[in-house]
Amino acid sequence: MEVPFLDLKAQYFSLKKEIDEAISSVIGDAAFIGGKYVAEFENDFAKYVGARHCVGVGNGTDALFVSLKAIGVGSGDEVIVPANSFIATSEAVTLAGARPVFLDCHSETYNIDVDLIERAITPKTKAIIPVHLYGQPADMDPIMQIAKNRGLAVIEDAAQAHGAVYKGNKVGNFGTAACFSFYPGKNLGAYGDAGAIVTNDDHLAEKIRMFANHGRKEKYLHETEGVNSRLDGLQAAVLGVKLRHLDEWIDSRRGVAGRYDGALQGTVLTPKVLTGVSHAYHLYVIRVKDREKTQQKLKEIGISTGVHYPIPLPLLPAYRYLNHKPEDFPVARSLSGEIMSIPMHESLENGQIDYVVEKIKALV
Repeated sequence: MEVPFLDLKAQYFSLKKEIDEAISSVIGDAAFIGGKYVAEFENDFAKYVGARHCVGVGNGTDALFVSLKAIGVGSGDEVIVPANSFIATSEAVTLAGARPVFLDCHSETYNIDVDLIERAITPKTKAIIPVHLYGQPADMDPIMQIAKNRGLAVIEDAAQAHGAVYKGNKVGNFGTAACFSFYPGKNLGAYGDAGAIVTNDDHLAEKIRMFANHGRKEKYLHETEGVNSRLDGLQAAVLGVKLRHLDEWIDSRRGVAGRYDGALQGTVLTPKVLTGVSHAYHLYVIRVKDREKTQQKLKEIGISTGVHYPIPLPLLPAYRYLNHKPEDFPVARSLSGEIMSIPMHESLENGQIDYVVEKIKALV
């Protein structure tokens, strides 16, 4: 039996008529940059998240970078980020001219360890970027309290957490701003690169939109230097169609996760979900001791897996200049050798889930 890690073809064919009509409409209207399809998606996504504003941008990395620049992060500043994430989180900090300050992750949720934040703050600290990793919200209450007490901005990295809920509110409503990626493999994915920033701050939304559009509010009147990072009409139209189905897909993912939880409990370490949280399950990540061998055996019998992420960010060659050592991040280092992502998408059938479970149990 073949069990794909993700099945974007199945998702497309389930929506083919809606998707094809949406793309055709954009082409027919020649609304490729800006226009009504982008505006409609921005409005709809802001409502979905529960935020006042949404600004579409080119991708999730741009969303982080633009947000940091809009809040004034620059040379000499420090931004606190988790050690266990994709490089976009820390890369955006460096692109903004600041220094990423890496913190270890929580041993059960794999999100940033909130108990380490206070001691990492210095006079140079400007912001905190909590990542809602794999679809589970970071523990936002203590993060926001620390930020309030210390006068820091919070930029939520929600690239993997569309539709995730923390204590009754969707992620994206807690920080100064929140950043989303619509990379094709996300729970809400475009057919190319795309991203968005949401915020409840009217003035910040204006700054973000201006900076992402060459620093201008109107054509040829550039108030500052900015960048060119825009959500295009085709991607906006595709996302608009998919957004209508997102909650249904997330419910399906939670159903898959529940089936995995029940069947794999006691065999491997399954995801630990915080109390008061609704995980969006962009990824379902387990821990196994002999990961490489397990992955290879599963591949041989048709089960695709992934590793997110094999090297903690501060231990990458890109950050050698920071002189970190593996013992500085004991939890992230331990996780990096054991975490394995198994198939997770809304098209998984019970027979496929049972097959994955059966084979994992036989191997570990």
